[in-house]
Amino acid sequence: MARYRINEIFYSLQGEGRNVGRAVVFVRFAGCNLQCSFCDTDFSSYREMSEEDIVDAVMSFPARFVVLTGGEPTLQLTSSLVDSLHHQGVEVAIETNGTRVPPSNIDWVTVSPKEHPVVTSCDELKCIFTGEESVNDFGIKAEYYYLQPCDTGDAVKNRQIIETCVEYIKQHPKWRLSLQTHKLVGFP
Repeated sequence: MARYRINEIFYSLQGEGRNVGRAVVFVRFAGCNLQCSFCDTDFSSYREMSEEDIVDAVMSFPARFVVLTGGEPTLQLTSSLVDSLHHQGVEVAIETNGTRVPPSNIDWVTVSPKEHPVVTSCDELKCIFTGEESVNDFGIKAEYYYLQPCDTGDAVKNRQIIETCVEYIKQHPKWRLSLQTHKLVGFP
């Protein structure tokens, strides 16, 4: 039986994108095939969990919406785990860098491309905006296009990036602004 390396499972509100404000169980997979300088996840610790362990943990919370995230969840995720969550009445979303094709039975796919994506379409495309270059959507087709200002840890620089992002969106209206509301209001 498959074992998954899980960094953490926690209950909160979705802080970004189309589902912002929605109660969600996050399943954060350990490991990634990219090394982004702005990544906010510590991959040094994880626990191995079975499919049943993960489903039991998700079901211990009242929301029936789960976001599989990471790291990069497609390095480990199987259709079987998604089917097991669906069997319990859980809606399954994924946040991926798009470098690997996710299982086809995912309900909502968010792609946040950094380099060399192979995914060509998704529900939601979320590009990190640094304010220093134009946005590359890598030709990915999406229902919703979001720009998320990069959090540098410096309040003044962050404000400048947000202002530049707003101006970019005004010039390129296919994009919408996605702020990391969980960081703004102080929840995980």
